[in-house]
Amino acid sequence: MDTPSGIKDSIPAWIKFSVQAPGEISYSGIYYDPPEEEKYVFQHPQPKSPKSLRIYESHVGMSSPEPKINTYVSFRDDVLPRIKRLGYNVVQIMAIQEHSYYASFGYHVTNFFAPSSRFGTPEELKSLIDRAHELGLLVLMDIVHSHASNNVLDGLNQFDGTETHYFHTGSRGYHWMWDSRLFNYGSWEVLRFLLSNARWWLEEYKFDGFRFDGVTSMMYTHHGLQVAFTGNYNEYFGYATDMDAVVYLMLVNDMIHGLYPEAVTIGEDVSGMPTFCIPLHDGGVGFDYRLHMAIADKWIELLELKDEDWKMVDIVHTLTNRRWLEKCVVYAESHDQALVGDKTIAFWLMDKDMYDFMALDRQSTPRIDRGIALHKMIRLITMGLGGEGYLNFMGNEFGHPEWIDFPRGDQHLSNGMVIPGNNYSFDKCRRMFDLGDADYLRYHGMQEFDQAMQHLEEKYGFMASEHQYISRKDEGDRMIVFERGDLVFVFNFHWTNSYVDYQVGCLKPGKYKVVLDSDGIPFGGFNRIDRTAEFFSIEGPYDNRPRSFLVYAPSRTAVVYAQSED
Repeated sequence: MDTPSGIKDSIPAWIKFSVQAPGEISYSGIYYDPPEEEKYVFQHPQPKSPKSLRIYESHVGMSSPEPKINTYVSFRDDVLPRIKRLGYNVVQIMAIQEHSYYASFGYHVTNFFAPSSRFGTPEELKSLIDRAHELGLLVLMDIVHSHASNNVLDGLNQFDGTETHYFHTGSRGYHWMWDSRLFNYGSWEVLRFLLSNARWWLEEYKFDGFRFDGVTSMMYTHHGLQVAFTGNYNEYFGYATDMDAVVYLMLVNDMIHGLYPEAVTIGEDVSGMPTFCIPLHDGGVGFDYRLHMAIADKWIELLELKDEDWKMVDIVHTLTNRRWLEKCVVYAESHDQALVGDKTIAFWLMDKDMYDFMALDRQSTPRIDRGIALHKMIRLITMGLGGEGYLNFMGNEFGHPEWIDFPRGDQHLSNGMVIPGNNYSFDKCRRMFDLGDADYLRYHGMQEFDQAMQHLEEKYGFMASEHQYISRKDEGDRMIVFERGDLVFVFNFHWTNSYVDYQVGCLKPGKYKVVLDSDGIPFGGFNRIDRTAEFFSIEGPYDNRPRSFLVYAPSRTAVVYAQSED
């Protein structure tokens, strides 16, 4: 490029493939055009979008139990069948767009049209997606249009020798926390670039939709940093709102749904922007789902306390605090909580006991028993009450014991300080699926419960039901009872008290049966629930319901009841 500041090498902005040559730091663009006989031809139709999303969030590179960078082919052959068996219906893949810095988790994108070459070729990615479709799985891409890597040699930064070719100038064009460049969404060429990018992944690779990253950062000039959103409409419709970015989000959603009506779009927004999930023709931004981030933050807040200090009203309020008819994807934890420096829910609950007391041939500890019980309850109540979609990061379904730490060297700061690395180790950048599969470990019971939870939703479709009624949130008994769809959920968060003949309200008359209980032996429980018992409804109002029935509610258990089919 002949720029005002001199001649410079650049990878074409629209490059379809780029690789890192051995011994080099920056990437090189590849003219990728394989012969016809080597091009992958899709064999299977894309599945219809399900009414409720059960999303398995995954990262191809760390999806192997071995300490290495895994491949598209290995993910296709080994991980996709696991996702299907566990009962999920959507796989959301992170870090697809090329990123020169592996430890950025794929969020510092350098080449927007190129799939990451670390994991294989574009044709191998296509075969992965086609195999997922064969299994009936939707494939969503974690797409990054909120910012870009500030790399000059192999990224978009200073592409033509200036700061302003794709980005805003000055402080508005730089994200101080992410150390990355921010797009100028008012530029015609930037809009053309990003809209084409979204269409490219849908059309060329047959992705079924996107999870848009960092949408809150896009919609506000303060990027949501050091701002507490209270719900006051001046926070959403004021001078801090980036109108160009909001218009771009409206455009990209309209284009995606216009070209591919079955495509799914999920926006990662922590602000609670009104009209976020209302269609464009009704004046909205146009997303199908909002990623509900406040619930995971609430669980971390509660896990810093003893569960004796948890408030049932507080839990219920956070799980149900969403706009009417705004569909939300919820999660108890995602990849954020699994990163080094943070803790997964399992580690919050069981800490170092996980390293010594997870084998069934060793005596358990009170911390392990408490942790496994609450791990199951937290995930089920989040799925049952939180939204219309559910997300889990790979490995967390069985309480993966290690955090994620990407390979990295020592970092020398300008002030002379040194941040120690991990000697470029892959030891904690993998997922040890063998722990969840080992029937002699307590991880297996946690995985079995997560699988049962997904298959329960598959059978009853309760997340897609409009019927939701919370009949009890009792601080004294530590009980939460609610109806979702045709099911009645009963949670006893009390640490010692179990209740015999506990009365719970219900809507429909008839005979009820247990369809899921967290205390079952296969799930690492104590088998205090009789799965063959029948429960008959009693006429008469109770907890604002027209009927009720009596149940046994052991301490720290969750039980789901459904009407008997006979």
